[in-house]
Amino acid sequence: MTVIDDIFHFITSGSIGGLPPIVVMIIPFVIGLIVGYLLHKMLKIAIIAAIVLVVVAYFGFFGLSLGALKTLADTYGPIAIQYGILIMGLLPLGIGLAVGFIIGFIFS
Repeated sequence: MTVIDDIFHFITSGSIGGLPPIVVMIIPFVIGLIVGYLLHKMLKIAIIAAIVLVVVAYFGFFGLSLGALKTLADTYGPIAIQYGILIMGLLPLGIGLAVGFIIGFIFS
């Protein structure tokens, strides 16, 4: 129980860079809510664009090759993962960002 008491004591007292810890905890949560909401809205547009792309590729106006997609994933995949981890590490209490993202995505 002392660990939980220490956590509550940290949250309710002190400051981080002049701000109360609760404010520092709420900021990533709110950012996660906004990003989750926007991603949910953009996902609808992405699905429509993917359907249009498949139809255009089916009729031969545009070519899709899995080799090119694999090359792009091999080239840019590790870089995207590295930057994602870096961003999660920079934001204080990244779990708040993840929870806000999930809630924003589900309830938008």
